[in-house]
Amino acid sequence: MSSIIFFDIDGTVVTEDARMLIPESTRYAISETRKKGNLTFINSGRTAFNISEKVRGLGFDGCICGCGTYIEYGGEVLLHNKLEQSFCRETAELMRRCGVTPVYEYTDGYYFDDKAPVTDDLRDFLENFVESGIDITGRVEDDSFIFDKFVIWVNEGCDFELFKREVGKHFSIIDRGNGFYENVPLGFTKATAMDLILKKLGIPYENAYAIGDSMNDLPMLQAVPNSIAMGGAEKLYPYVSYITTPIEEDGIANALRHFGLI
Repeated sequence: MSSIIFFDIDGTVVTEDARMLIPESTRYAISETRKKGNLTFINSGRTAFNISEKVRGLGFDGCICGCGTYIEYGGEVLLHNKLEQSFCRETAELMRRCGVTPVYEYTDGYYFDDKAPVTDDLRDFLENFVESGIDITGRVEDDSFIFDKFVIWVNEGCDFELFKREVGKHFSIIDRGNGFYENVPLGFTKATAMDLILKKLGIPYENAYAIGDSMNDLPMLQAVPNSIAMGGAEKLYPYVSYITTPIEEDGIANALRHFGLI
């Protein structure tokens, strides 16, 4: 029976810096495992529009995006959890009361709030988007404003207790470190989406593999018996069955080779 491998993107398939490098060994490994009949899926916190053609061009069989809020397989959208626009606007107003700096992520683009505090991290974020050709004109006031998930940076003087109390009623709050938090609707994770895919394809969990490097990968890593942390992702080491080398030291190829997938 074929196996299925779920890959995070940033820090796993692509270097998490301005180069956005995909090592040649990663290209080779993904191509070779597919030749053996194994399936490969992206499983990313990124929403669908932000999966670059460079990444898609590696030949993945499907995509899980937005931490499980959106699933594509075989050119078909299997799942898209759509939040009500009125709820999205209420959430944006709450973020203003909290005094945090949000970025709202939708399947088709990003939305920003000009009334939120501007941080150095946000400036870097926007600069990277401009360099990547990503549209940064979307605003909370737009008639089209809606989101699947959102991230925030905390600021000095913000009401983080209010944020945790109110946002936690509807979202899982994932601490990404350095005052950066990812917020995903309750009931949706990288693991819930994997479960849907495995059931649809009739693939048992013992034939499923997951590879990641950050804390928002933890649900998918804990969901399968064959879990892999990238070298350098020390926070994940206690939770995985195998630790591979760093991304630029043939981490993906070494992991797939270890499990006999190439």
